[in-house]
Amino acid sequence: MLTMISRWYKRRFSDPHAVSLVAILLFGFITIYFFGHLIAPLLVAIVLAYLLEWPVAQLRKVGVPRTIAVMVVLIVFISLSLIAIFGLVPTIWNQIGNLINDIPSMYIELQEFIQTIPERYPELANLQIVESVLDNAKDKVVGLGESVVKGSLASLVSIAALGVYLILVPLLVFFLLKDKSEMMDMMSGILPQNRRLATKVWQEMNEQISNYIRGKVLEILIVGGVSYITFAILDLRYSVLLAVCVGLSVLIPYIGAAAVTVPVAIVGLFQWGLDTQFYSLLIAYGIIQALDGNVLVPILFSEAVNLHPVAIIVAVLVFGGLWGFWGVFFAIPLATLVKAVWKALPSTEEHVVQE
Repeated sequence: MLTMISRWYKRRFSDPHAVSLVAILLFGFITIYFFGHLIAPLLVAIVLAYLLEWPVAQLRKVGVPRTIAVMVVLIVFISLSLIAIFGLVPTIWNQIGNLINDIPSMYIELQEFIQTIPERYPELANLQIVESVLDNAKDKVVGLGESVVKGSLASLVSIAALGVYLILVPLLVFFLLKDKSEMMDMMSGILPQNRRLATKVWQEMNEQISNYIRGKVLEILIVGGVSYITFAILDLRYSVLLAVCVGLSVLIPYIGAAAVTVPVAIVGLFQWGLDTQFYSLLIAYGIIQALDGNVLVPILFSEAVNLHPVAIIVAVLVFGGLWGFWGVFFAIPLATLVKAVWKALPSTEEHVVQE
């Protein structure tokens, strides 16, 4: 056993470039794992810089100086973001309030429905089971109310953190875009000299991460927009709130789509019951999810299609457990990174040729 491990180690890590690659990855992992909460504004700024690099590059192609191009793109992006925030947040907040107000009536309707189950299906349910279900539902509602109160108190701290983000993130994005070349040169001077494999992996992943972030933002906008139009046509309650949830659900592959199906189905069920409109909602929602998974995702993320769904789900679970939101957001690029690193490490044949 030890001999086999020794041979594998020599085969994979006999090259100093491979050792440098692993050392760089290990340093990055430790930094983000232990200090991720401290550098969170920088991580947000890096994501936005990747997103805005493409329009900056397009302005550079027509002869606009980089500093001016960065300022124009950043001003347009901030303006559009403010318009979206001030347009959506009040509506979402009102719909959340309406949903909270409707929860008692929903609970009463659920209570009345459950009480009729023993009469309709005496062989499937009895009074004790019904009472147990109602007690559990009541506890969940009370727990939800307590969570809302706690969340309201915690939001005061979040507002202060948001103020810091609103100041730091735009500044960081501006300098990351403006001084991109200088920062890359500075990083080159810090990294080890034996970094041929690290450079190879970086060149491959840099383009993929850039395409992934742009594609993910575009997917959120398309899926959320189409969902809102569909819900509005069907006259579904809380259409804006549910559409935002559906759009954000694409951040978590497979799991997000399954999770957001529950509130959509529950709202439709309480609004229409087992009526034709309810089934129309489920069919329309299923079509949206099918088109997203089978048409939109392959177009936007051609590299991600090469990853098996099981590998993607495992990546979401593992990296999400390690780094929370950022692990979930970058689950597919990180899985692709693991695949690229494994391919970049020297194999047996390469080791023989080098000798």
